[in-house]
Amino acid sequence: MSSTKKLKLEELGRIDIETFKETKKTPLVVVLDNVRSMHNVGAIFRTADAFLIEKVVLCGITPQPPHREIHKAALGATESVDWVYEKDIVEALQNLKKENFKIVGIEQTTSSEVITDYSINKHEKYAVVLGNEVDGLSDDALPYYDTFLEIPQLGTKHSLNVSVCGGIVMWEFFKSL
Repeated sequence: MSSTKKLKLEELGRIDIETFKETKKTPLVVVLDNVRSMHNVGAIFRTADAFLIEKVVLCGITPQPPHREIHKAALGATESVDWVYEKDIVEALQNLKKENFKIVGIEQTTSSEVITDYSINKHEKYAVVLGNEVDGLSDDALPYYDTFLEIPQLGTKHSLNVSVCGGIVMWEFFKSL
């Protein structure tokens, strides 16, 4: 028999919200472009908390905290992770470009690169954009991206759930940044 045991919450040594706010962040912003599911929004916040993401930008129809359905998945991460709402995705991307972020769309396009082949430069700041669950990234914003990345998929489905995709993308950037 193994002597392995699960750790209790108090044994995990997690930081509090005040310490989180003061901790140096991963130079990554996650932008949600018309993401409609509150559960997806909450899950993105929770993952952003786990990887010390700088900020989440909510655009268009993306629901905003506080909301019970967002909180259900976020488990309080909307309190620790900074976030802003910008109605227009194009304006949001233009503002991020002014702040010297490289704008990375997570989408299957004619010019997308497989995420594991993409060179992430730890001296750069990145904004990754996740699109609507059905329509993907907004067409009118496509010219504002520096690059497009996709996650390789070998099964019968053509896409991943937004929050699953966001978790994979945040992990890939976190590892390098």
